[in-house]
Amino acid sequence: MNNLKIDKDCDLETIKHSGVIKEIDVYQYYVSIVAQSACASCSVKGVCNVSEMKDEIVEVPRNKTENFAIGDKVDILMEKSQGTKAVMLGYVLPFLIVLITLIVSLSLINNEGLAGLISISILIPYYLILYVNREKLKTAFRFRIR
Repeated sequence: MNNLKIDKDCDLETIKHSGVIKEIDVYQYYVSIVAQSACASCSVKGVCNVSEMKDEIVEVPRNKTENFAIGDKVDILMEKSQGTKAVMLGYVLPFLIVLITLIVSLSLINNEGLAGLISISILIPYYLILYVNREKLKTAFRFRIR
């Protein structure tokens, strides 16, 4: 028999992480969550060096109606569409930029090493643009707390 717990506040369109409130200021909560790779939950992770777990601090906007305290265990909720957008900005788009730059560089320059260097170095301005726009991105990726 399958004993599934149904979470009424979380649906198929929501990503949920458990965490602990580490700090609170006027505008937001700072919640510590454990980010783990897929193999971190593997039963043989003690033998393998690949598993990875680390604490991440997530900034959650503070709502006036909420009354949480430091040390409270909470759930962080985010829409899956926002997760998809984050994967696109962090992995897919940079990969496509590198690939297209490599193809164009190889067609213009007959030096594979230089073309590879150009295609990798194109990521520097890309990630600088993301960094400069980090405040705008913070508003695009909204977390909820409960």
